[in-house]
Amino acid sequence: MTTELRFDDRVAVVTGAGRGLGRAYALMLAARGAKVVVNDSGSAVSGAGMDECPAQQVVAEIRAAGGDGVACVETVATAAGGQAIVQAALDNYGRIDILIHNAGNVRRAALREMSYEDFDAVIDVHLRGAFHVVRPAFPIMCDAHYGRIVLTSSIGGLYGNHGVANYAAAKAGLVGLSNVVALEGADDGVLCNVIVPSAVTRMAEGLDISAYPPMGTDLVAPVVGLLAHQSCPVNGEMLIAIAGRVATAVVAESPGVQRLSWSIEDVAEQLYAIRDRSAPLVFPVVPSGHADHIRYSFDSAAWVNRERAHHG
Repeated sequence: MTTELRFDDRVAVVTGAGRGLGRAYALMLAARGAKVVVNDSGSAVSGAGMDECPAQQVVAEIRAAGGDGVACVETVATAAGGQAIVQAALDNYGRIDILIHNAGNVRRAALREMSYEDFDAVIDVHLRGAFHVVRPAFPIMCDAHYGRIVLTSSIGGLYGNHGVANYAAAKAGLVGLSNVVALEGADDGVLCNVIVPSAVTRMAEGLDISAYPPMGTDLVAPVVGLLAHQSCPVNGEMLIAIAGRVATAVVAESPGVQRLSWSIEDVAEQLYAIRDRSAPLVFPVVPSGHADHIRYSFDSAAWVNRERAHHG
């Protein structure tokens, strides 16, 4: 019989936890014993406005079920707000073990028409918002030699999509941030991973979902639960959860072509071989993907130079 994975005595902060996926994460963690700071400013999908009710309602649900939670309506969009969200965990529970940054907003527009205000507003919540909560939480976790951080990217961040340049840029940036958190936290027992979720929530407003398969938050939350758990076996990875399919995403490279010199014409002639991904290379972020990438390229160059010297 499988042992239930619980979060007793753990303190979790979940941003954007008043509705949708964040609410599902908060309820799940609380049901399994965690004390949860339910953060949500209660804003509209665009990020405008403020409403204390969503966060308060989730806390009421948690308490009605016998759990422990507190509401925090600060915004992740400012450094002061991020600090206050983490401080809410410290003030109420004296620690922070889990940080899930799920808060998000959407402002759709074609790139040629997107305003600077709409670009910044989305970057502020998704990407800067992640930094605003990670920055104060990370040193505390490192000093405690324990932490689980989950940041939220998107298939829009991995592959792009029409009309969401702001959202795509923010979500791609979160992958880079997560990688550094994973690397710098590894020695202190602080793990950081990315969830790439898809669920029919308020963020899907305006989309035609009539042909969608089941895409409830219940098909995503358990994946985040494992990433937030003490037993989480991965660090610096991206897990996808969409319509019941759970997978990993990686940055992969073709082996490429190594030469001692290049011209524009050489690149054109070799492009098919350069782009040949039939035997892809993957350099895991942790423990040393950055260095492994460079080492592979340097070793390849050294091999070509040795062959040249050997053949005169």
